[in-house]
Amino acid sequence: MKICVIPIDNRPVCYNLLKDIAQIDKSIELYLPPREHLGDLTKSANLPALFNWLENCPKCDAIILSLDTIAYGGLIPSRRSTETFDEIKTRIEKLKTILVKKEAKIYAFSSIMRISNNNYNEEEKEYWKDFGKKIFEYSYSEGKKNLNIPESILNDYLSTRKRNFEINKLYLDWQKEGLFETLIFSKDDCAEFGFNVEEAKTLELLGGKTKTGADEIPLTLFAKAIKKEIKVYIEYIEPDCKNLISNYEDISIEKSILGQLELADIKTTSSKDKADVILIINNFREKQGELVMNWDTGASENYILSLDTYNKPYCVADVRYTNGADNFFIEKFLPQINLEKFYGYAGWNTSANTLGSLLACLKVRFKASSYDEHAFKKLQLIRFLDDWAYQANIRALIDKPCEIANLMKPFEEKLSIFLPSTNKTSLEKTFEKRSYSFPWNRKFEVEITL
Repeated sequence: MKICVIPIDNRPVCYNLLKDIAQIDKSIELYLPPREHLGDLTKSANLPALFNWLENCPKCDAIILSLDTIAYGGLIPSRRSTETFDEIKTRIEKLKTILVKKEAKIYAFSSIMRISNNNYNEEEKEYWKDFGKKIFEYSYSEGKKNLNIPESILNDYLSTRKRNFEINKLYLDWQKEGLFETLIFSKDDCAEFGFNVEEAKTLELLGGKTKTGADEIPLTLFAKAIKKEIKVYIEYIEPDCKNLISNYEDISIEKSILGQLELADIKTTSSKDKADVILIINNFREKQGELVMNWDTGASENYILSLDTYNKPYCVADVRYTNGADNFFIEKFLPQINLEKFYGYAGWNTSANTLGSLLACLKVRFKASSYDEHAFKKLQLIRFLDDWAYQANIRALIDKPCEIANLMKPFEEKLSIFLPSTNKTSLEKTFEKRSYSFPWNRKFEVEITL
């Protein structure tokens, strides 16, 4: 199967992760634009180069497309761009001309502009450092509170929202014309109320489909494009708490899981015996933990993890904490892994991010036409080194991006299950060319190269 993908930007989880997952099945041919064509934290994508690349991309079965990348230059530029509606409309109409010539199923997604509840302007316009929380509160009250936001700033914010919303309605018109096999509007960093929530409701009333999340959507669509029938049984570590809402999301963890499964075209069953795979959800009590903010949700000490009793493949969505793994769970889980039955682990960033990437791995790994065990082990090493070693442990020990190889060594040794053998020489050989870097020059994401 040949799949073309235009990612959101050049972050490891948006670019490298796609490649690592696709390589699990050697029968999948993945086409990605050169990484330098994509945007990052400070620059937009090279749109002329991307248009040229897409136009000349070989014939594929499916195209997975970040519309924000083409329209604005990326997800972050979609919030910062000062271009007018007409300028962006002209650009995306050129995209449409290219797409109608492609004999491929097109799976597209566009974001509903987020509203961050903070005064950090790293990914927003400059004024967010002074008025971000006030704009969030203004939105949360649906414009009913006068919060002393300067009129010029409020007008700029509202006009940017309106521009993006009108562009999304254009995509909805294209969907009704039959251009897209699937079109998703993603809700990034949602609260219970706000302009973004109202926009989502309006798009749904107009026939659009929305999903909570953002960065994982191309991965979930990647899973959807791969046509396999899978039934999963969902096993919650905290079954009485599946109705709780995750951080940065507006729906319960159960609804988030079911929504991602539906989008990935993976069925569920209430019978463990009838399932192909068991989806273990390490969910939270009371409130989802947040490692960066030092919010603790407590360990699930009453849960007995006995993987040797599982007679089916299993995979794990570790969502007890935002932005990293649950250390207590990993300590119990790692020694019990059976690589014949283990189909994947994820625990990065939000619950939706974790689920989307896990389901993409599951879909490729399950009955792969040409399974590459080495590629699967490499992917799992990277996920545990990132989600567990770095995000849940090392990140708190450093003040800024720096050399972390020595700090990572104790965790590397504990992951010997994924190596050809467990002797010290093998460990050193596997990791002698590994590197840890910070592509956006911030602690939030690390790039792991093996």
